[in-house]
Amino acid sequence: MLLALSLGLGCSGAGEDVRVTLCKDIVAVQTSAAPAFEAPEIRTRGYQGAEVRLAYRVGDRPGRATCFYAHDAVEDTADQLANPLNAYATSPERVIIAGEALSRPALAQAVKQAMLKQGRQLVEDAGDMARKAVAQ
Repeated sequence: MLLALSLGLGCSGAGEDVRVTLCKDIVAVQTSAAPAFEAPEIRTRGYQGAEVRLAYRVGDRPGRATCFYAHDAVEDTADQLANPLNAYATSPERVIIAGEALSRPALAQAVKQAMLKQGRQLVEDAGDMARKAVAQ
């Protein structure tokens, strides 16, 4: 049942691409806050990569971040026509937050922390769904 719950959770919120979610989570980890994000701006540039640009606010302070993703497709597919970001890696190769590029070690640590944050959220959501299912 937990597998079914986690699979269901993985599909919830399917409107946001994993690259956008990861970029937002990296910003949250790096700012040690829960930023309020505006709609992302996504640019795909063929083999030159993709960019996810975020504008956000932490309290009354505005901020900007850009996550860069390398092209990662071997061949073009119909899925990529429908979802152009699927042609790109799911982990950013470079991130700039508030005009500062993260170093390679800082980026690796930020991705790790963002993934841990996502894992904790998944477990919390599964627990909530299980409690609701038991209460019915």
